[in-house]
Amino acid sequence: MEKSIVFLLAVVLAMSAVFGCAPKTEQSQDETKIFTDSAGREVELPNNIERVAVSGPLAQIVLFSLAPDKLVGIASQWDEGAKEYFDEKYYNLPVIGQLYGGKGEMNLEVLLNSGAQVVIDVGESKGSVAEDLDALEDQTGLPFVHISMTTETAADAYRMLGDLLGLESEAETLATYCDAVYKRTKDIAASVEKKSLVYCLGESGLNVIGAGSYHGEVIDLLGNNAAVLDEVSSKGTGNEVTMEQLLLWDPEVIIFAPDSIFDSVGEDGSWQQLSAIKNGNYYKVPFGPYNWMGFPPSVQRYLGMIWLSEALYPEQAQYDVVQEVENYFELFYHCDISQETIKELTGLQ
Repeated sequence: MEKSIVFLLAVVLAMSAVFGCAPKTEQSQDETKIFTDSAGREVELPNNIERVAVSGPLAQIVLFSLAPDKLVGIASQWDEGAKEYFDEKYYNLPVIGQLYGGKGEMNLEVLLNSGAQVVIDVGESKGSVAEDLDALEDQTGLPFVHISMTTETAADAYRMLGDLLGLESEAETLATYCDAVYKRTKDIAASVEKKSLVYCLGESGLNVIGAGSYHGEVIDLLGNNAAVLDEVSSKGTGNEVTMEQLLLWDPEVIIFAPDSIFDSVGEDGSWQQLSAIKNGNYYKVPFGPYNWMGFPPSVQRYLGMIWLSEALYPEQAQYDVVQEVENYFELFYHCDISQETIKELTGLQ
């Protein structure tokens, strides 16, 4: 991450002569406000923010749910399947790139020409985030804001964003939803004997999301994550393990990522040795327009909570999954979704 930021700053310096990156323009007190972000930084911002850039895919999903018409670009191209759900004007936004992660750098030419009034970073609070964003502010003349968000604190993050963007009412609607779904999920988890669970991903299915990781929050909440590892990867690709290790864990339930080997494990002799496969207790995570369990680990994980609670503990999950998903798509994706599509995504009959 540090190498990525150092490289980015070097590019900013090289480009400053071309784009005239200068210190921030003087603005009157009435035109600006001071906003304290999740890193404890006091950031001077315009009072009226209409043009927002995002730092990465996680922030993209969150800001799209709250303020789609304020976005001046996206961090990464929507999945091809998003065309089924999103208005074309959102799908065709320019790609700015991302600050952190392994999928390329932020395109400063696009960012500096976008008219963005602020760049918003949402997600896990990395150790150097304050220093990183301060340095980028100094070099670009643009304010950068970090908003911490976990599955537990999503409601708080929305309220902070509502205050930041002057969308308090809209943010409260989403925050109230997150509070209610998270509480219900916690209540379900507290009322059962949790099942041992492993989330497998990758082409061979032999990567797992470790217990205690940022990517594993929903798994850890609803199950006993059997993937207890000495060194847990912080990446969405998880930790690579062996079949022997899976057999030692032998979880009651296995969930497979959408692009993993779910379709073939039932006929595979090595996978058939696992109790979950032998007993038919394995599931494929729904995908549309993102992986419902994360990747990126953004607010769509609330869909994952709804789906996984019902898959693991149907007697306790006394709600209509189809109706729940329909509500989510309307609130967070600003679109209608048919009951047939929901059943197809979730595997419900």
